[in-house]
Amino acid sequence: MFQSSISRRQLLAGLGSGALLLTAPGAFAERLLTPAQTLGPFYPDQLPLDRDNDLLIVDDHQMPASGTVVHLYGLILDAHGKPLHDALVEIWQVDANGIYLHSRGGERSARDVNFQGYGRFVTGAKGEYRFRTIRPVAYPGRTPHIHLAVTLPGQPRFATQCYIRGERRNQRDGVLNAIRDPKARERLIVPFVPVAGSTAGEQVARFDVVLGLTPAS
Repeated sequence: MFQSSISRRQLLAGLGSGALLLTAPGAFAERLLTPAQTLGPFYPDQLPLDRDNDLLIVDDHQMPASGTVVHLYGLILDAHGKPLHDALVEIWQVDANGIYLHSRGGERSARDVNFQGYGRFVTGAKGEYRFRTIRPVAYPGRTPHIHLAVTLPGQPRFATQCYIRGERRNQRDGVLNAIRDPKARERLIVPFVPVAGSTAGEQVARFDVVLGLTPAS
């Protein structure tokens, strides 16, 4: 469970050193798997040239994306809690206007061209990933969410979605509530915690992903 806020100094030090990423208790103990969800129709049909893990700045644009800044981070683990390195982690989401990067993901003229819309990160030895993005917003028919996919060598791509704890629209979201087991559903819903002392109103969210790996043939 997250504390009610985290200081900006803790955030920057932790993300820089990996300290925040290594607080998961019970490492190497059997864990409940993260529920899979649909990749969705709006995975980018053309990936951007800028595909780094900072979705707020596109190429050399001077203007950052609109929206509340969120530092999304976590661990990619197997069912025994072992960190998975060299995992390709991808995220994509709508911009602050509710528009996807995908060519059919909303009104093109309304899209925030300063929001990258998609990013990727390859995990290190400790299985950690991190992104700088925006707090997800709702759009017609969906509660706020961030799509996340993990691809490991020799494994099929795993897709899921990350949701905001306390968001009232979660109760009516058909995709989220298609997960009938409440305990499984809760594993996709995480706190978005204010960063204490941030003049920009930044937030931080930790979303760990636990995968059941397919045995090598």
